[in-house]
Amino acid sequence: MLTLYLHIPFCKARCTYCDFYLVTGKERIDAFFSALSLETASRLADLKGRTVGAIHFGGGTPSMVPVHYLAGWLEGIAALCNFSSDIEIALEANPEDLGGKKMDELRAAGITRLSIGAQSFMSEKLHVLGRAHTALDAQQVTAAALRKFESVSVDLICGVPGENRSMWEADLHKALALRPHHFSVYMLSVEPKTILHRQIAKGIVTVPDDAVQAALYERAQSELLLQGYSHYEVSNFSLPGHHSRYNLATWKREPYLGFGPSAHSFLVSQEREIRTANVSSLTRYLAAPANAVVFREELSAEERFTEQVFLSLRINSGLDVDFLRKGNKLGHTLSQTIARFSERGWIEQQEGSIYLTQRGFLFADLIAEEFIFG
Repeated sequence: MLTLYLHIPFCKARCTYCDFYLVTGKERIDAFFSALSLETASRLADLKGRTVGAIHFGGGTPSMVPVHYLAGWLEGIAALCNFSSDIEIALEANPEDLGGKKMDELRAAGITRLSIGAQSFMSEKLHVLGRAHTALDAQQVTAAALRKFESVSVDLICGVPGENRSMWEADLHKALALRPHHFSVYMLSVEPKTILHRQIAKGIVTVPDDAVQAALYERAQSELLLQGYSHYEVSNFSLPGHHSRYNLATWKREPYLGFGPSAHSFLVSQEREIRTANVSSLTRYLAAPANAVVFREELSAEERFTEQVFLSLRINSGLDVDFLRKGNKLGHTLSQTIARFSERGWIEQQEGSIYLTQRGFLFADLIAEEFIFG
């Protein structure tokens, strides 16, 4: 089964914390989709005869694009491959883009899942994050989406400047009152060269320290588990049957194709595993969409092992201990590392596999690094 990702690089403005590749404004949307059709046609060999189980429109802000562009691309891609009977077609959306008949148009185009970038249901947090919508917008749009789509996911961010436990709990309760099918909960990450990074450097704002961030994240864990959500990946929680199919497929290292500037792909052919990345420039992409790939590597056995360890722990699907012992060079010290993490309450072992505890999710990458490199 193959999954597809389309990176739509357009946004109205850049949020303070965002470091994704994007361009502001709508001027080149038509040119982008013309180029996209050429890139898509150039990938025929990777698509022909394959069955696609999930498609994810990410960005950028896919919801700001006129729906007929999305529908046209979906129609074109459907002619090049096979869609599974229960295909999930997900679209990332900002609340301010979903007014009027937009949701009905998206449904008619084939979108089955909305991932709403609410980030918060608190006005003060939205202001700090530089979001364009209001708390009321987030609430009303999420409620409307739940009436129209099979699956609705909501993004939340904790640890924004000035946030404390009571604010976060109030935010969580407002979000949970709507009962979306899925939550993505992120601790605010301050990335270099972002607006937020510059604000912190100038002393304009301060963010909660790591201990506070961890406490807020753990509060979300306990509340969401109590409300019946499964914690299936470090940042993701879902009601039964509502996990993100595209994201889960990538974490399980299943093949996927990425389209658009800065998109990545993972191809598996005759036991070879190849990763590629497209150019992170809309201008260069428009000039040569059929030659958008600027990076390509075939993974070595060691790289495949490293990825398997990191991603198996991240989705908590169980990391086979025998696989772990065969693939690394730590010898007897691996047993000591496993014992140390067990004593800290970060991992537990069941039937020959290692699983993260709820506390362990906070240290998933650290644990993986220790298992691989010591």
